[in-house]
Amino acid sequence: MANELRFKTARDLFMAYPAVARDMVARPTEQPSIEFCRALLAGRVPEEAITFCAYLLPERAAVWWAHECLSHLTVLLDHRDQELLALVRDWVSEPDSPHHRPEVSKAAAMPPTTPAGWVALAAGQHGNGSAIDASAVSALQPSPAAHAVSAGVLAGLARVALEDRFSVLSAFVEMGIQMAEIEALRQSADAN
Repeated sequence: MANELRFKTARDLFMAYPAVARDMVARPTEQPSIEFCRALLAGRVPEEAITFCAYLLPERAAVWWAHECLSHLTVLLDHRDQELLALVRDWVSEPDSPHHRPEVSKAAAMPPTTPAGWVALAAGQHGNGSAIDASAVSALQPSPAAHAVSAGVLAGLARVALEDRFSVLSAFVEMGIQMAEIEALRQSADAN
């Protein structure tokens, strides 16, 4: 399965997205991506596994993963964040819908001060990056969506009680790994 991922090794991912080095302390290895991600989870800064997943997944899948992670924390989110999650859910199901794109662009143009705000920013960045101004985009290049997904999931995780945080973090990472494997299978089937 790991050989079918879009990044076979951690080094492949770091080479494709140099910005990940600004978001993580860990240095890439030749380990397969999934193995590297699990090593991060077991390491000194397990939160870096969240960041790695955000970059490992294709952008739309990463936005969906962030949505799913935050959907497990709805009791910790305010009404506005829940509205943004619904908007992101609708956008992921129909990203080209003329109805969803303006709403996502409007949400993404607002400062991302909450977990779902970051995920809305990521959704707005998917594709052409027209949702936010050029200075914000250049600060996050070359993968503003992955950076925003990571920030959103980590901001949500920060709201979890300390005694529960590692188990929630682990569940989020395993969900991200599973989604990466599903995406690899889907892309492999599309190629055949």
